[in-house]
Amino acid sequence: MTSTTFAQRYPAEAADRDCLDPDLAQAVLDNGRWHRLVILGDSVAAGVRDPLEGYRDLSAGERLSEALAATRPEFRQRTLAQPFLRTAEIREKFLPDALAFEPDLVLVSAGGNDAFSRGFDSGRFAAELDTLLRPLASTGATVATIGLYDWAHSGLLPAETATQTALRLNEVDAVQRRVVEGVGGIHLRAQQIEAGRDPAIYSADRIHANARGQAIAFANVVRHLSAYRAVPDWLR
Repeated sequence: MTSTTFAQRYPAEAADRDCLDPDLAQAVLDNGRWHRLVILGDSVAAGVRDPLEGYRDLSAGERLSEALAATRPEFRQRTLAQPFLRTAEIREKFLPDALAFEPDLVLVSAGGNDAFSRGFDSGRFAAELDTLLRPLASTGATVATIGLYDWAHSGLLPAETATQTALRLNEVDAVQRRVVEGVGGIHLRAQQIEAGRDPAIYSADRIHANARGQAIAFANVVRHLSAYRAVPDWLR
């Protein structure tokens, strides 16, 4: 895919400063690592979205798979995801299959549904997330948790609930980062992305990112992975 062809087919995405050209993404990720990818979790991992004119109708995970496959003929990928699952349910439903696939890179989206469940407890969430991530990290795979956009400040929520929602999402983000870094992984933090507060990046359900939101999320994934240095096996 040449830049010219890409710009002609997807002019809005090509001109979007928050997005990343596919050829550049491939070059950045062409580091000889990561040949088996698992995308694991809830609706974010499943890539739930609305299409948007001028943007490729691909999830962030699909974009990552495309970029890695472009320079790795032996590349393999699995998506193990289902909307509405909480962390404990993700572990119970998908962890055995994820381990059996023997990935060297795992992207995990877990916590959004926990955050809004009745009786949310950050300590319990941390423990459940640890039991999901630790077995994956113990295989030597790079494990990355997917952070959420600053949805609470997008203007899509009633003003009376936005502040409390922001606090809860901040709490979830902090737990995700602490737990994944505790097993030697990386948190793909997204709350700092200015576009995440733009209601135009969300789908009609007012929750999930649309195709533009997915493109921006992919750029964020590439930024984090390109800067990540895995813990050496001898130190792990």
